[in-house]
Amino acid sequence: MGTQNEVTATAVAKTSDLPPGTIRVFDVLGKRIAVCNVNGRFYAIDDVCTHDGGPLDQGELEGNLVECPRHGARFDVTTGRPVTLPAVVPVKTYPVVIEGDDVKVDAG
Repeated sequence: MGTQNEVTATAVAKTSDLPPGTIRVFDVLGKRIAVCNVNGRFYAIDDVCTHDGGPLDQGELEGNLVECPRHGARFDVTTGRPVTLPAVVPVKTYPVVIEGDDVKVDAG
């Protein structure tokens, strides 16, 4: 039996499957989650623009910012915070765990 602080994460990819500058979507516990590799560090966010529901994985990942392809809203994938209009609400972020070469996301 786990403790309350234990992370229960789902393996979604190998680190080699997500080179730096890559964003890919995975279904984790029924949620579309975009996993981003920012200079070798991995981050996970909801794959939905909070402005109009656009798929963020279809946008450009530049450094730690992803741009929604629909209206240009940009989000910091490290925090989920919107950095340009028209979005004003953050996207949800999820903990990422690297175990060996497995990229795991805790969407619970």
